[in-house]
Amino acid sequence: MSVNITIKDAVKKFGDTTVISNLSLDIYDKELFTLLGPSGCGKTTLLRMIAGFNSIEGGDFYFNDKRINDIDVSVRNIGMVFQNYAIFPHLTVRQNVEFGLHNRKYSKEEIAKEADKFLKLMQIYEFRDRKPELLSGGQQQRVALARALVIKPDVLLMDEPLSNLDAKLRIEMRQVIREIQKEVGITTVYVTHDQEEAMAISDRIAVMNGGVIQQVGEPKQIYHRPKNQFVATFIGRTNLLPATYKHAEKTIYLGDYQIPANNLVLEDDAKVILSIRPENFFHSEQETNLKGILRDSFFLGLNSHQIIEIKHSQQMVEVIHESSLEESLPLGEEVSLTVNYAKLNVFSEDGSRNLLKEESQS
Repeated sequence: MSVNITIKDAVKKFGDTTVISNLSLDIYDKELFTLLGPSGCGKTTLLRMIAGFNSIEGGDFYFNDKRINDIDVSVRNIGMVFQNYAIFPHLTVRQNVEFGLHNRKYSKEEIAKEADKFLKLMQIYEFRDRKPELLSGGQQQRVALARALVIKPDVLLMDEPLSNLDAKLRIEMRQVIREIQKEVGITTVYVTHDQEEAMAISDRIAVMNGGVIQQVGEPKQIYHRPKNQFVATFIGRTNLLPATYKHAEKTIYLGDYQIPANNLVLEDDAKVILSIRPENFFHSEQETNLKGILRDSFFLGLNSHQIIEIKHSQQMVEVIHESSLEESLPLGEEVSLTVNYAKLNVFSEDGSRNLLKEESQS
């Protein structure tokens, strides 16, 4: 069985310090939901509250309609995967996978059948008689995942499961986790600080900071329409540029460069912050009022990254464009830029909210 998870007004304290205050969240049945944020934001604390490893100082936690606050961790029927694998070094791969089934009093035949099923599903059947020390990091994480899933939990909780793997293995394993989660069809809560990992693996993401959920949404929505400046800078890369909005003209002025803006919630002139992703700047063959000086350039395979100093403000911006063999723009060259209006975001001067109208954010 898989469940919906509902959290209402959760509070967590360590001594006199409140780390999570009145947090509410809905996680849907069978979805892969990621808690994303920097170290210390409360994401692992919240995961451990769901698991029953941390006390709950306020609020209510539900699996479907069942309140779980006072239910012991041993009977919550959760599977857990940790960043350090937490598999038993003295047991073989098969014995590790079978461990939870023995505790649940399965018959010998049922244990063998279920263990074989998940050993094969995780593509580690051929290693079943090996000890963990003879496995790679990726193989050990497959063992941990098989052990968590074989007990048929209602919820799978994963705490930074890929952080100990090298870059290539992380990419491989996040695809494995995504495929297995969909095949098994289990509600999964996944914790990471890695934004790329979160976007690649998740159905939805909750971005957290300081114990507060900043935004919940699908990866594409969060990337293209962040709710505030924190989300914009934490998810991907962006350039933040101070600008001025003229309400009578429905126009944003970035120096002398004019950007049409008839989709803002503002009713008066205001100072604003433009958020422009590096890929949403373009070089223009025609002269524009947005000029800059090329200060640095570096090649990263598919794309080239440029650092350009905007002339009117002396502010540095990052520009990304597809690389080519013919690139030869010298450092110090003046360039004219344009902006993809449809994909820029406009924040209040303090960065606390996105000023685009709701229909523009959907």
